[in-house]
Amino acid sequence: MADPLGFISGSQPVRPAFQQGAAGAQQGAGSFKDALIDNIKKVDEMQQQANRAMEDIATGKRDDLEGVILATQQADSAFRMLQSVRNRVMEAYDELKQTRV
Repeated sequence: MADPLGFISGSQPVRPAFQQGAAGAQQGAGSFKDALIDNIKKVDEMQQQANRAMEDIATGKRDDLEGVILATQQADSAFRMLQSVRNRVMEAYDELKQTRV
């Protein structure tokens, strides 16, 4: 399976906050948010590139049909991966809401 967002083969390992100590726990809490925001921006950029490529081929500025198809498929795969992450986070949130204290 391709990893267009870099979650699987990312350069920075994801460590649970409890392994980072008190000072690292605060930093660890923002790391998922930061990674998610960065990847949302990357997906948006990929979609904009795919749209530009489609416009360029429609107007005749570009004749690389394979490149346009590849950019479109990459943007679609990245969006689907991001949507899957969103669905998993929502499932976890719904499960936490049902937890009784």
